[in-house]
Order: sequence, then structure tokens, then C-alpha cells
Amino acid sequence: MSKFVLFDIDGTLIDPGGAGRRSVTQAFYEMLSIHEAFAGMSLAGKTDIQIVKEGLARHGFPINDGILSSVVSRYLEILQEEITNPKGRIHPGVVELLRALRETDGYRLGLLTGNIKRGARIKLGRFNLNGYFPVGAFGDDSEDRNKLLPIAVERLRVMAGIDIGYSDCIVVGDTPLDVACAKPFGAISVAVATGPYGYESLLETGADYVMRDLSSAVDIIKNT
Repeated sequence: MSKFVLFDIDGTLIDPGGAGRRSVTQAFYEMLSIHEAFAGMSLAGKTDIQIVKEGLARHGFPINDGILSSVVSRYLEILQEEITNPKGRIHPGVVELLRALRETDGYRLGLLTGNIKRGARIKLGRFNLNGYFPVGAFGDDSEDRNKLLPIAVERLRVMAGIDIGYSDCIVVGDTPLDVACAKPFGAISVAVATGPYGYESLLETGADYVMRDLSSAVDIIKNT
């Protein structure tokens, strides 16, 4: 029986060193003359499109495709530079986990992330992680994170001819929203405290497993 293990990116696989927030903040400043557009606003677990739309609404701008696409396009350009910052890093245990799962029969790796696909690839490319993830669902597939799991499952079916039931999916993320997007489908949720939420906070989400980092995740995932 196959298992499909889907990973969030920011806070789960990597710490981008604040690159995403700085990039979208700078895009709003350049395109709309808004300084610190997201000050005091939590972005954790939200999709990129959701973040941009909330930013536009917060500052009284109409949400239309012209403004949205312009801001997103500039955000991606800035991100290519910002992701090279020296504060970025891969979280503990990530590479070892990905290697172990890729080398184990019956496991497929994918992404389930709020990042726009191009942004996701920019971030993962900085740390040479793209090769682990041939398939996934992204923030430009739907701004609603709860709709991304079925998209990823269908893409795996089309790409590899493998039909995976939702109960054979394992969603790994670092926020309550990562846990929430797994629950409606009966997927296994693994919450990891390497992002903005602490271990105790993640225990309250009802995740199937809560870990401080992914260093000991191989055995847990293989035994689900």
C-alpha cells in the first residue's frame, strides 16, 4: 500500500529567514506606496493569494486581477533576491527524513503549501530540495488551503498512475492551519514545532502527532 507524505515549506522544511514577509511587504511598498503593509498581521499558514488579498482589503484597495497579479509578480521578483539571505536554513532532520522516505518503497513525497508554485520552487531551490518533490498543490491552485489536498492527490494519480486514498495521506506542517486542512479528509496530521507555534500550542490542534522537530519523524511516519 502506498503512502503520500505532503509537506508544508515555511517553518516545516525550511526557515526562509523572513524572506517571504520582506518580499510581500516590499512589493506592497513599490506597487501601492504602502509602508509596512502587514505590520502586526500574522501570515503563518495562509496562502500567498490569501495574504495579498487580505493586505489589499486592509488598506482599502479593490481586489481585482490587475492589482493582484501585479503585486504577486513583483513579490516573486523580490523573493528571488531575498531568499539568498544568510539567515535561511533547513530545519533539523529534514534532509534525513526526505532521503529515507524517497528510498523506501511505497512512499511518495509531495508539497501541500500556501506558497504560489513559483515561489515554492524559488524557496526550495535555495536549499536544493526541489528534487524531492515532483508533485504537489500550491497557493495559486486555491487560496483556500483546505482545498489543496484533493488537488495534490489528483496530480499524483495523473503523474504516476497511483490512486491514493485520503486516509493514506500524511500532512506535515507547522501551524494549526496545516492540521486543519488534513482533518476533513481523514488524513494523518503531523505538526512540527519549528515554525511560529510552540509544541504546547500545537498539542491543542488535535494533530495526530506533534513533534519538536523532524529529527525522529522517520519511524513515526513509517508506523502510521
